[in-house]
Amino acid sequence: MKAKRFLFGGYEAQGKETDVLTIRVGADARYTDAAGFGFIDEKTRREQERLQLPELNSGFEPVWWYQDEELTEISQGEWGCMLTPASASSEWEESGRKLPLQFKADMGEEGSYRLSAEICNPNPHPTAVILFAGRRHLVWKGELAPGEKRSFDALIHVCAIVPRGKTESYGDTTVDIALIGDAALASLSIKREMSPVVYIAGDSTVTDQSAEYPYAPGTSYSGWGQMLAYFLPGRAAVSNHAHSGLTTESFRQEGHYAIVEERLKAGDYVLIQFAHNDQKLSHLLAKGGYRDNLIRYIREVREKGAVPVLLTPIARNSWKGADGSYLDFLEEYAQTVLDTGEELQVPVIDLHKESMEFILRTGLETAKAWFYPADYTHSNDFGAFRAAKVVADELKEICPELFADKAAGAGCCKKDDCWQPEGSLVLPVCPERMKEKKNPLDEGELLSDIERPEDEITRAEALPMLIQALKFFPTNVYNDMYSDVIGHEWYAGAVECAWQNGIIPEEMTAGGRYQPDKALLLEELLAMAMNGFRGRKRIDAGSQGDKEPELAKKAATWAKKAIMEALSLSVVSVDENPKRTVKRSEAADMIRHLAL
Repeated sequence: MKAKRFLFGGYEAQGKETDVLTIRVGADARYTDAAGFGFIDEKTRREQERLQLPELNSGFEPVWWYQDEELTEISQGEWGCMLTPASASSEWEESGRKLPLQFKADMGEEGSYRLSAEICNPNPHPTAVILFAGRRHLVWKGELAPGEKRSFDALIHVCAIVPRGKTESYGDTTVDIALIGDAALASLSIKREMSPVVYIAGDSTVTDQSAEYPYAPGTSYSGWGQMLAYFLPGRAAVSNHAHSGLTTESFRQEGHYAIVEERLKAGDYVLIQFAHNDQKLSHLLAKGGYRDNLIRYIREVREKGAVPVLLTPIARNSWKGADGSYLDFLEEYAQTVLDTGEELQVPVIDLHKESMEFILRTGLETAKAWFYPADYTHSNDFGAFRAAKVVADELKEICPELFADKAAGAGCCKKDDCWQPEGSLVLPVCPERMKEKKNPLDEGELLSDIERPEDEITRAEALPMLIQALKFFPTNVYNDMYSDVIGHEWYAGAVECAWQNGIIPEEMTAGGRYQPDKALLLEELLAMAMNGFRGRKRIDAGSQGDKEPELAKKAATWAKKAIMEALSLSVVSVDENPKRTVKRSEAADMIRHLAL
């Protein structure tokens, strides 16, 4: 197939390469399947369903309250194409947030591609630039002087993927880039290249997280896998198939591993990091199902002639409230990885130890700057960048062939390179209409000073109370497990946390719907409360005598166990009606009774 060269400025292409198709691109070019190339703006994204899937694009999506507006304006000059700030930018420009200039080209087939591009600074002042390729993989960051033109070179991999919330793989043959900064895109060449591929298997701490725009690195979720390409010297392409919520088991069951296995060849690499979700399931204990699954992956990867590399799970920013010491939930899993690597002679990168030592050295409060705001598990772009550098430094020792003589790519594993948090980690400023979405259980209202105490509590309102009382780690990620819960709703993170920790009974989610606005029944509240409490403490329900209590007798079969446990803990009285709705004040009292 022919390589493609896209010209965005007014200058002529140098040379006449017969195997290169040269295409001039105007500022008004918008991507369609028919055209096969073009820029992506909000209107284009709304009109094409596939453009709404971050995994099939550049990984950027507008903040939800901007999705119906037009922010992306593109101008063209001798320097190339660049963004023209929209009038709405006054709401966020002062905080340093930027829009991405997104361009997509369909190459017609899967594989590894070498990108060669030129970016220019037409401004009379220096400008900071961040460049992403593929599914928001960082390939370059730096500053351009006034009038400076800079070339960059990167290797990316394009193949099918199972998008978030989907059950089947989607084919992909497109190459995406996203330019952040007041700079112009002058040219972009894309050429197929045979290369080793570094496949990645993992969970939300590794995956290609999408970023909302207007963009700021400190308030964008990021997995270290999407930062790794920056540190590789253009010798191998990165193909990241990690996803949020995955375990060593579900990575296979949900079809992610099948995509890797079908394409895996001799000379490729597979980086494997799990545990954050395995530890929530009793059949995936560190020395049980978790270890067995790792061994199976190792065997299968080796059978393909590829190289497996294990990683211990990256550490959480988790501390004990009582004495202020670090709380290591992943210690046993990290040790199992080390032991398995030693036993089977598999290279291991001890990311857990290094990241935990960094958190201990930095401290709870300061370390928050490397995590998404109010999240103790998931890093922002700064944290993912730091972790990727650790991984790359270790890979250079483990797999020196990945760093063998080759023209330097974007980052080339610079020892002194860093991306430090700057300023406060403030989420995007919301327009006036966001006030209508105010969390009614904000601040200290969760377990005290309940507003509207006589109102019925809804399913959405109960979950934040439970999560706070039982000290589960909050999250701002939502993985679309219920069709009627939207990711931008204030309670979506609580639903994700509750789902991950087995708090929500399946019987409450018939048809894949959570019904967040439905008034909560007593038996439902007790079932969720005891599911959560059971995950924190052992419960001895004891004996209630030969006769089944009236409360349990009237309850649904699936709720009986929880009701018996609640009775043993005096959370509820025996003469209650399990089918009645619960008032907000009543729910707070019951949950407060279980607070840890």
